[in-house]
Amino acid sequence: MTMAKRDDALRGLYLITPDTTDSAALLIGVRRALAGRPALLQYRSKDADASLRRRQAAAIAALCREAGVPFIVNDSLELALAVGADGVHLGRDDGDLRAARAALGPERILGVTCYNEWARAEEGTAAGADYVAFGAVFASPTKPAAVHAPLELLTRARRELKLPVAAIGGITLDNAPQAIAAGADLLAVISDVFDHPDPGGRAAAYRAAFGLSG
Repeated sequence: MTMAKRDDALRGLYLITPDTTDSAALLIGVRRALAGRPALLQYRSKDADASLRRRQAAAIAALCREAGVPFIVNDSLELALAVGADGVHLGRDDGDLRAARAALGPERILGVTCYNEWARAEEGTAAGADYVAFGAVFASPTKPAAVHAPLELLTRARRELKLPVAAIGGITLDNAPQAIAAGADLLAVISDVFDHPDPGGRAAAYRAAFGLSG
């Protein structure tokens, strides 16, 4: 069962899982990071096969429900629906946005990757997205060849689209204030949390960067 969409869910740390086939280590890391109360947690996997993705996603979904953190699946509406995720995050090659919105219904979250493309953000907004994401706003170790999205796009999106805006790419606790000041409601982070000795404490530090209590 998915959690109802909350108005306050889309502000803070948008935690994204590292890509690994080591499910035991992944789940340990996720459990530790969830203690820092991210706003959202996204399961992202490019290396695992379909069966392993299904098992990992289902296990992480259970951890997120236990922690009260909305669970998002990257790239696959089918997988999101199969594991009862709270939403899906789609790029340009991941299917029709309006069809995804219809399949998700009104209570689940639809996020759209816009890269550095303003037209994609407008398309996502028109299709009923709950947030739009731009990146890479900084150089990204996960996607070193990713296009650069200037921070000004975050500012424009907040002003013109009236939707929460996620910043993706190369975000650390050191540069997080720049993205927040530019208009980011959500900061998508992998390495700076999961590679930290204390993932829960690091996640909590992002909450503090947003001025969120607890």
